[in-house]
Amino acid sequence: MGVRGEIVSLDATWRAVQAIHPYPPPVAAQLGCALSAVALLSTTIKLAGSLILQIQGEGPLTTLVAQASHRRTLRGLAQWRDEVPAGDLRTQYGEGRLVMTAEAPGGERYQGIVALEGENLAQALETYLARSAQLPTRLWLASDTQAVAGLMLQRLPDAASPDDDWERVLMLASTLTDEELLGLPQEELLVRLFHEERVRVFEPEPVAFRCNCSKTRMEDILRALGRKEAESILAEQGEIQADCDFCNRRYRFDAVDVATLFASSAVTSSDATH
Repeated sequence: MGVRGEIVSLDATWRAVQAIHPYPPPVAAQLGCALSAVALLSTTIKLAGSLILQIQGEGPLTTLVAQASHRRTLRGLAQWRDEVPAGDLRTQYGEGRLVMTAEAPGGERYQGIVALEGENLAQALETYLARSAQLPTRLWLASDTQAVAGLMLQRLPDAASPDDDWERVLMLASTLTDEELLGLPQEELLVRLFHEERVRVFEPEPVAFRCNCSKTRMEDILRALGRKEAESILAEQGEIQADCDFCNRRYRFDAVDVATLFASSAVTSSDATH
């Protein structure tokens, strides 16, 4: 019928993310849906690297970031101010923008930015995909304290089947409830939705929470900061602390660490001139 799909369920991964940051329920719900969304959408990117979903808003919920890598690892975070109410995207984010970035290992980036529109995150992403000339795509996302889940359907390019087939599949999928998406085993869910259709199911792939921060990355940030600024922080605080917002890991650099770091930078620079 020229229709492909992806379905994702995250439980241990979702609990690992929540264990790092105690998010209020409305914030956690948004982050959970974002993680399931990037897990689904990353399967459509045929390159090594990562897919990053970012939302910046002027309302109570100011920042949302979810990242999926080609190795099926996920991480995410959210930042907010004041109390974040339950409600639609505009209630929670105010005026906002949605940014999708496909990032290759060498630093090459493909990025799209649109205004944040729609009642929920699934609608906002569908709007983005439609405007970026992607394949016709529909998303269903759900989140609670124990698990997050998502379903994605796409119409394949040059599909020989008529429009009625695509519309019928969407009509069947639109009966899906959050409770079914979160609570039913995946194959049982697919049978319930598409019991009159022929569905081919592929082997599942494991997904896991993993942060790619490292001491080396933090050292690169300090180098970019510069020796003068680093030594100023040392004089004021006695050490430099760098925290990863994704996993809460803290990296500490004392005076010896900083001196060694910039000494090695100087040697590298000197070597490069000969």
